[in-house]
Amino acid sequence: MAQYKVVFSDVDGTLLNTDNELTQLTQKAIGRLKERKIPFVIVSARSPSGIYHILEENDFRSPIIAYSGALILDEERKPLHQHAMTYGQAKAVLDYIEGHRLDASWGVYSVDDWIVKVKDDPRVKTEEDAVKAQAREGTMDSLPKDAMVHKILCMCGPGKILGIEQQLKKAFPELSIVKSSDILLEVMAGGVNKAKAVRWLCGFWGVDIREAIAFGDNYNDLEMLEAAGYGTAMGNAPEDIRKKVGRVTKDNDHDGIYYALEELGL
Repeated sequence: MAQYKVVFSDVDGTLLNTDNELTQLTQKAIGRLKERKIPFVIVSARSPSGIYHILEENDFRSPIIAYSGALILDEERKPLHQHAMTYGQAKAVLDYIEGHRLDASWGVYSVDDWIVKVKDDPRVKTEEDAVKAQAREGTMDSLPKDAMVHKILCMCGPGKILGIEQQLKKAFPELSIVKSSDILLEVMAGGVNKAKAVRWLCGFWGVDIREAIAFGDNYNDLEMLEAAGYGTAMGNAPEDIRKKVGRVTKDNDHDGIYYALEELGL
């Protein structure tokens, strides 16, 4: 059996159950990896603040990959690698969203700063509750002109996301635009994806990507799952994701990560 040296995991729909919690068996699985000195790395579209509370609440430390790969931070929370949009690129996206009256509430993320147009928008409140982080109300002018923008999040109404995704991809083909849920659309700098971030961190550690395990459940996870030596889709992933990945574990409410690692003897 292959000797796996690192485990990468998405958060929402993968590491966390539908109550946004780690199950006891998932906690147990991470504890066993820690005992074996196998790093467990969170790879998420979330901001650092939306990730760190998970580490703190469950008493484990690791590097994190935030914003779907646009920002990698080490265990001391210092940047290792980043690839961001410029102020001008981000402003052009927001101007397009506003000018075309897209049915989405936007959020702009720079390092760990999260700016939204209307803080009491129910869609913003839902996202704040899910990630346990707080946005602040503002505009692009709230950031310095030399700011690095790691992500723009479009929080869409049910049934609206596909149309918005198509419009933005057509208008901004140079950017990375991908769904992370049925209502969340992520916009990052061109070339940003979880697979590239995972490859970068493996290279930094001198680990072959074939010695990596990865878990995920959505479209922004697909490239990572295909790149890792043991990529595994969650049982709750869309059918086309499960078919493309081929290897599927139980869903996030039934300890999918635990059972997949148990099968590997980890």
